[in-house]
Amino acid sequence: MTQLNCIAVDDEPLALTLVCKFIEQTPFLKLEGRYSSAIEALKALHSLEIQVIFMDIQMPDLNGMELARILSQDRSDTAPRIIFTSAYNNFALESYKVDALDYLLKPFNYDEFLRAAQKAKSYFEKAAASTVTVEQDYLFLKVEFRWVKVFLNEILYVEGVKDYVKVHLEGGKSIMSLNTMKSMEEKLPSSQFMRVNRSYIISLGKISAITKTSVQINDMNIPVGESHKEAFIRFIKDWIK
Repeated sequence: MTQLNCIAVDDEPLALTLVCKFIEQTPFLKLEGRYSSAIEALKALHSLEIQVIFMDIQMPDLNGMELARILSQDRSDTAPRIIFTSAYNNFALESYKVDALDYLLKPFNYDEFLRAAQKAKSYFEKAAASTVTVEQDYLFLKVEFRWVKVFLNEILYVEGVKDYVKVHLEGGKSIMSLNTMKSMEEKLPSSQFMRVNRSYIISLGKISAITKTSVQINDMNIPVGESHKEAFIRFIKDWIK
């Protein structure tokens, strides 16, 4: 992981500007958005892939601790982690209950900020290193601000739809996830899935009919793109042995 995607949330303009400045001067952090309320941040998290949230606590309408409680329901390793930035230390104990990575007491300098950011970097590096290398029978996909568990044996095919992917499942079900086709191709095991054109990845075990130029899954006929034909023909030869 080269950079951690971050957002900053604070209703005080000067404090928000300072945190954004610190994020931008830290090489392994990338600022994806700045918000003056927790409600704005929650809406943004529906469409952004964020690892770290630098967030104030005392804000109107929805405060930072309330947003943290909402986000803490997601227990996956890929869920965004929070570093609180507050002028008051009376929330420190409560911050541990929502699994905050750190608690920066205002005013803080860049050295203090960097130490907290390093904690986030270490956390995500350890999470990546502990990923099981053997093929699992499921994956987690981001659907709005939740991560949904999807079993591989339920996937028929994956369809690219602009900035999203539509995962077609058995039983006529489907889910939309903020993801790229390239990312899905990397996540899905190549022993079970194959990309056949720009917009489709198919489950090899769900194929019901096949030609040199297309594959059929249930009633869906999916053409094979020119750049994928060579690999697809190799698969056909192995498949019909």
